Amino acid sequence: MAAITAAMVGELRAKTDAPMMECKKALTEAEGDMGRAEEILRVKLGGKASKASSRVTAEGVVATYIANGVGALIEVNSETDFVAKNDDFLNLANTAAKLVAENNPADVAALLALPAGNGQTLDEVRAALIGKIGENMSIRRFQRFETTAKLASYLHGTRIGVVVEFDGADEQVGKDVAMHIAAMKPVSLSADQVPAELIEKERSVAQLKADEDAATAAAAGKPAQSPEIVAKRLEGSVQKYLKEVSLLNQAFVKNDKQSIEQMLKEKATTVKAFTMYVVGEGIEKKVDDFAAEVAAQMAASQG
Repeated sequence: MAAITAAMVGELRAKTDAPMMECKKALTEAEGDMGRAEEILRVKLGGKASKASSRVTAEGVVATYIANGVGALIEVNSETDFVAKNDDFLNLANTAAKLVAENNPADVAALLALPAGNGQTLDEVRAALIGKIGENMSIRRFQRFETTAKLASYLHGTRIGVVVEFDGADEQVGKDVAMHIAAMKPVSLSADQVPAELIEKERSVAQLKADEDAATAAAAGKPAQSPEIVAKRLEGSVQKYLKEVSLLNQAFVKNDKQSIEQMLKEKATTVKAFTMYVVGEGIEKKVDDFAAEVAAQMAASQG
């Protein structure tokens, strides 16, 4: 009997998207024959998981779980918004969020290996659901919180999710801040925490605008601004940007006369950290040409 190696299991999993244990069983049954093992899995999964595994998952949901100072925020993706509303898919996301909170997995691979009930790992539950629905699904990312402070969450539908870690007597303040974050989408807690690459990008945009203004002025025969004035304009643009994207400096959505920092001080509350996920953020979505697809199917049927 052929020896079943980890490399063989990994190769079969990459081809079929089936759970690792199922891949090993199929390879054992097929006596190491990769093609036969793939067919065994396709029969078992209804031929769906293999076809789905290469498709882009840019839709999906964000789910949260909070209990006893431990919380989790997770993004679970699907190919279409229709499947993102499926009860089984939502249960998968909620189960995954709870597993993150309770088990503190190191990464997505460790999360998928955790038992999820009925003698199945989370990865096996996911693969079975792919086989049932016929659409690819993936767990993209998660953030776990464990604190002696308080945690609040807010979900805007299922597409935007926020978890906030805070200290304060009024629980509603934490929820209000989470809702504000979902609406205003700050990139950091304070101005000094805004990533350097974002600041440089903003500075570059301001410099390009200054160059355009200088060229326009020169074309009109107007004198150029001094380097000092230009530098002040650039710095002003950067400072305006930092105020717009840092949570504490933003105007509170429930009272735009106050900044978040002022509101928190009034409520004797401190925000320690937050995480926000937006479904599909940064994923390149496939744009389908429906007319071309229909034409191709008609041509195939006539061929």
